[in-house]
Amino acid sequence: MNTMTSMPKHVEPNYNLITFLLFWCALIVVSSVYVTTPLIGVFVKEFQVTQTTAAWTGSIFSLFYAVGFLVLGPLADRYGRKQMIVFGLGVLSLVTFTIGFVNHLIWLIILRALQGFISAAFAPAALAYVFDVFPKRKLVTTIGFTSFGFLTAGIFGQVVAGFIDQTFDWHFVFILFGGLYLVSLLAVAKILPTTKSEKTPISMAYHIKQVKKIFAQKNFRLCYVITIMLLLTFIGMYTVLGDYLKDAPFYLGDREILYVRAAGLAGMILSPFTGFLAKKLGLLVVLRVGLAVSVGGLVMLGIDTNLPVIICMSVVYVAGISLTFPAIMTLIGEWSGNIRAIAASIYTFILFIGASLGPIVASGLMQTGSFSITFFVLALLLSGGLAASFFIRN
Repeated sequence: MNTMTSMPKHVEPNYNLITFLLFWCALIVVSSVYVTTPLIGVFVKEFQVTQTTAAWTGSIFSLFYAVGFLVLGPLADRYGRKQMIVFGLGVLSLVTFTIGFVNHLIWLIILRALQGFISAAFAPAALAYVFDVFPKRKLVTTIGFTSFGFLTAGIFGQVVAGFIDQTFDWHFVFILFGGLYLVSLLAVAKILPTTKSEKTPISMAYHIKQVKKIFAQKNFRLCYVITIMLLLTFIGMYTVLGDYLKDAPFYLGDREILYVRAAGLAGMILSPFTGFLAKKLGLLVVLRVGLAVSVGGLVMLGIDTNLPVIICMSVVYVAGISLTFPAIMTLIGEWSGNIRAIAASIYTFILFIGASLGPIVASGLMQTGSFSITFFVLALLLSGGLAASFFIRN
């Protein structure tokens, strides 16, 4: 249902502009998850700490990001979707800009925790916002573009941060992103139509009741089983792939491995076309096809040792994931009604729990000494999600 209140009913919003803005915000907000990845070595040298200690600049963000979904996500139902996006971007721009002037590791870690927490205001509110504003015929396409922003952030954030550090200084990474968040805030405030808030209770008892209601439904449980496998295998695959290509017989350097990662963008461009495919095949078929394609890509990564084939199969895997994301986000949004932000918060929380488990699972599997076994096990885990998809009913 369309619940816009900021313009006369006869004036149709510029859906293309709104879609681009949601994609852009998804891209730059989620990029903050990844900007410290190429900076770990810089922090080790500057702050004279171990790599494990320096890695907390990324881990602390992910931890508080996941917690933030559960705390801030449901507030979008009560105070409004646009309002939460504006609030999140405003605080995020301030915190990020401040990080650019920090010269002590402890303050960097503290502010990264706060940055992660407040970043969580965007995703659940944005997903719920799409369902409030867009007509049904445009829903899946818009969610596809937003998902494209989430996915490409993993490469965009690392590439931009690495380039800025090599050209200027690591502090400027955060100054730049702080500025981008501020500009995006102004654009959101100006362009996005305001939606009605639901005036839902904010008590803990109410939210527990709604969470129980969501998990009481079989379809939600199955979707969340699939969800945890997505970033678990995505992050796990790229963790394995980096180490795989550094060793014999490839011996690729860091820059070459980054090019291989960047090749994954070719697979991600399928995300915006999920809407077209859903109209032809149906959302559940697209979901299952996406998962099946990804499983096939992982299996082939474990079989073939030819570098061009490995690169192609990594793109195939990403292509399947890029179809799966918008399909599952749309299904959850359609089923959750007026508690959409809560359902989306659980989805994003579980998604990033999977992201946190990805490197742990991949590293543990690689201790077997076989990259092939690692890829096969990741394929098996994702196959569990594929199997679950066949029990989902509209």
